[in-house]
Parts: sequence; C-alpha cells; structure tokens
Amino acid sequence: MICPVCKCGMIVVEYHNIELDYCTGCKGVWFDSGELELLLGSYGLGEVKTFLDNILDSPEATSSENKRKCPICSHKMGKTTIGERPKILVDMCSRGHGLWFDGGEVTQLIGHLAGEHLPKRDSREQVISFLEEVFKAPE
Repeated sequence: MICPVCKCGMIVVEYHNIELDYCTGCKGVWFDSGELELLLGSYGLGEVKTFLDNILDSPEATSSENKRKCPICSHKMGKTTIGERPKILVDMCSRGHGLWFDGGEVTQLIGHLAGEHLPKRDSREQVISFLEEVFKAPE
C-alpha cells in the first residue's frame, strides 16, 4: 500500500491479530474499515462503537490541508475532526474503505478515549505505551 501523504510504501504492523498499514516516512497509519474498532475493542473499549460510527457520519471539516487520496480506491478522502482538545483532523474514505491518521494522531485519540473509557490502569498504560512506541509523531 502506498502512503497517501508522502507516497512511500507502507509496512504492515500486526498487533492483536490486526494488520495496520504504517508509513515509516511520515509516521501515518491507515485503518481499513473496522480495524480501529478492533484495536479499541482489544483494550476493552468496545463501547466506543457509537463514537466511531459518529466519525463516519459527521460533516466534512474545513481545512487548508490538501485532500488526500484513499490508498484503496484512489478517490479523494473527506476530512473530519475528532475530539475537542486537541481536535484531531482525520481523513476518511467516502466509500467506507477506512481512515487515515497522520503521525501522532492515533496516540492522541487513544489517550483521549483511554482517559474516558478504560477501567484498568494497567490496560491504559499498555495501550498508551504501544501506541507511543509505534505511532509516535515525526520529529
């Protein structure tokens, strides 16, 4: 798969039997449809399904950032924002193929959700540690 941002080939990172497409150049990550839900569910965040459904149904955000092409169908993706502090600008395929997170944005999302939904501190530390290691923002 080719990165929609820097056009480099992405690598597949397997975690909890979920294959994520990760760009080593810009540190972005592509979640095929349903993969983000599986990742969150693996940490006991299954109740956020409604939250994820709302991402796909939310209106397009205005942004000066160029529209990117879906790495699956090559159509331009829409943009939406998630959360409030900070707002995370996410690219989403209008055909439902998946979501693109720039480097560091998955960590922001999981940190936000973990603070609200994870009951066990050790689970929270585990997910944050993994995501910081794999999806840290580019330096």
